[in-house]
Amino acid sequence: MNTKKPNKLSHILKKNLGPISFGSFLRGARASKDLSQVEMARFLGITKSTLCDIEKSRQTVSPSLAAKIAKKCKLSEVVAVELA
Repeated sequence: MNTKKPNKLSHILKKNLGPISFGSFLRGARASKDLSQVEMARFLGITKSTLCDIEKSRQTVSPSLAAKIAKKCKLSEVVAVELA
C-alpha cells in the first residue's frame, strides 16, 4: 500500500467539506451503516468510550490501526491511513 501519493478522494473531500479527520471519516461510515456507537465498538472490539474519543479526535489512531479498522469496516484503507 502506497501512502505517500495524495489520494484523489481525500483531496476532493477536503476541498468540498474542509479538513477531515480519521474520526469524522469513521463516524460517517458508522452512520452510513446505521450502527450505534455501542454496536460499532462491539464490532471493532473496543469500548464505546474509546470509539467516541476517536470519532471526536480526542484519541489519535496510528496509521496501521486505521488501516486495520478500515479493512474490517470495508472502507478505503488508503484514505484511512492518510487521515490518521
